[in-house]
Amino acid sequence: MADTATDSRSVAFLGLGTMGFPMAGHLAVRGGHRVTVFNRTAAKADAWTARFGGAGAATPAEAARDAEVVFLCVGGDDDVRAVAGEAMGAMKPGTIVADHSTVSATVSREMAELARARGLFFLDAPVSGGQAGAENGVLTVMVGGDADAFARVQPLMACYGRSVTHMGPAGAGQLTKMVNQICIAGLLQGLAEGMAFAQKAGLDGHKVVDVIGKGAAQSWQMDNRAKTMLDGKFDFGFAVDWMRKDLGIVLDEARNNGATLPVTALVDQFYAEVQGMGGNRLDTSSLMTRLTR
Repeated sequence: MADTATDSRSVAFLGLGTMGFPMAGHLAVRGGHRVTVFNRTAAKADAWTARFGGAGAATPAEAARDAEVVFLCVGGDDDVRAVAGEAMGAMKPGTIVADHSTVSATVSREMAELARARGLFFLDAPVSGGQAGAENGVLTVMVGGDADAFARVQPLMACYGRSVTHMGPAGAGQLTKMVNQICIAGLLQGLAEGMAFAQKAGLDGHKVVDVIGKGAAQSWQMDNRAKTMLDGKFDFGFAVDWMRKDLGIVLDEARNNGATLPVTALVDQFYAEVQGMGGNRLDTSSLMTRLTR
């Protein structure tokens, strides 16, 4: 278990979307921390405080002003610049900003430099595990930035992270998340093709999964998504729109560092097809839909 109420710290959490809402809740309930929340849609902050207590703030600056650690979980690069930038203007020297958004390594390094100039610390700390991982408090957290700041904030991240690992300097957390998304994209396409093939071959797809899931083909995606793909169910959290945002970040970074990602680029286009079919808010396993339409 992470910190207890006797170790209660004053923290802020900015961004209460699908992931941020339960993560902030774990800080309050599991950690016993004093949490002030901000969300650009104020009703979300009201719903959070009604459920978990704590306090709501009207602006990022107000939320962050008295916090020892400020957590962030928003959409893209410009959101991080806007929300974290405003919050940092109100923070006391020595405060740590931990950004759980999935954004470019470039913006993470930019914000780390801005924080350093103001006597603050900025950690890029994207997560993996999806909505279920956030709700159950078992996320994987990959962190870039100052090692001493990481050591101070790691017990708080353990409130919702089963694995919390320091990966290196600023940007390393985001780069690790890019590797995660590259691997997931390829796995899901392979799984979609396998399930579609099983159906075309007249096999009992569920029985196929039970058999091959005990061998070398086993993966988290197979365990959790293969049978729902066969059943045409694609409402399990992380949406195609968000995956395309992440893969865009990956492909931009690859252009900068010279990595060759032919499969990732192809799967990104397959997700574009799913969007063209109206599947923007379907989950990432919906690659199956373009093979069975």
